[in-house]
Amino acid sequence: MSKRKTDATLYYDTVGRCPLCGSRHIRHRYHIIRYAPSFDIDRCSACGFMFMNPRFTGNVIKQLYGEGYYSGTSEYSYHDERQTETYSRQVWDRRIDVIRRSVASGNLLDVGSSFGGFLKAASRYYVPHGIEMSAYAGEYSQQTFGDRVHVGTLEDHPFGCGYFSVITMIELLEHLPDPVVALKECHRLLRDNGLLLIQTANMDGIQARILGGSYAYFMPGHLSYFTKKNLTMALALCGYRTIKVFYPVEFGLLPKLKKSRYAFASPWDYRTWLRIAAYHYISKIHFLNFAATSSMVIYAIK
Repeated sequence: MSKRKTDATLYYDTVGRCPLCGSRHIRHRYHIIRYAPSFDIDRCSACGFMFMNPRFTGNVIKQLYGEGYYSGTSEYSYHDERQTETYSRQVWDRRIDVIRRSVASGNLLDVGSSFGGFLKAASRYYVPHGIEMSAYAGEYSQQTFGDRVHVGTLEDHPFGCGYFSVITMIELLEHLPDPVVALKECHRLLRDNGLLLIQTANMDGIQARILGGSYAYFMPGHLSYFTKKNLTMALALCGYRTIKVFYPVEFGLLPKLKKSRYAFASPWDYRTWLRIAAYHYISKIHFLNFAATSSMVIYAIK
């Protein structure tokens, strides 16, 4: 399919090289029309990386993350974690427990820290810091954490080299236009033996392959789409020495079940636990680059 003509006020120029590996062998893959404005996804034939091309300008992207994004009043929206914090804490606490097996304490940076819920959980063992692009969410979390939360990006933060023991990017890397720059910056910010945690979709998973352009992960704020193979390759090239992949996440099923109760209106809603459990255990089916679902978490050690 040929690309449509684009409005220059919404999009940057088309990228001619793969942002992940630099190859010129890129091809148009999907035209996503379920959002307005619509957008296109290209795929690199060399490494399999998919990315929005042309991507929205910085002003358009910034406007995506206002109050409407969190309140559900925008077409592209997420949930306000402040409304579900008690339930989300089940997952956050368990994740911190697992992180501590690799790095027990120190300074922790959550990139994409939203309203600071995960930072509160981390504060039991770490000195919490955050980077949040959304002024609406970031300025709220500054009320708790002060200047340890930077309203901005990995490109303009004030933190020093080797300052962090742990950096988390939970459902964040897909929002960035230049993931290699972000991975290198995280490597610079980590101390030796520090941990980078990434949670994102694996586009080689059967779930993503079957759904194609209908896969819900293709949304306006997502600029980058990885596979387990190309993301671990990029991490290795950026200098991370130990890389481990978990499917679907690094912790067990029970915290996910407990978190899901925030949406329950009656005991009948517990039926959804069957679906959540099925997905969790199906995700355990993987071999080399094959994965039954598209959920993954990566731990990378500097």
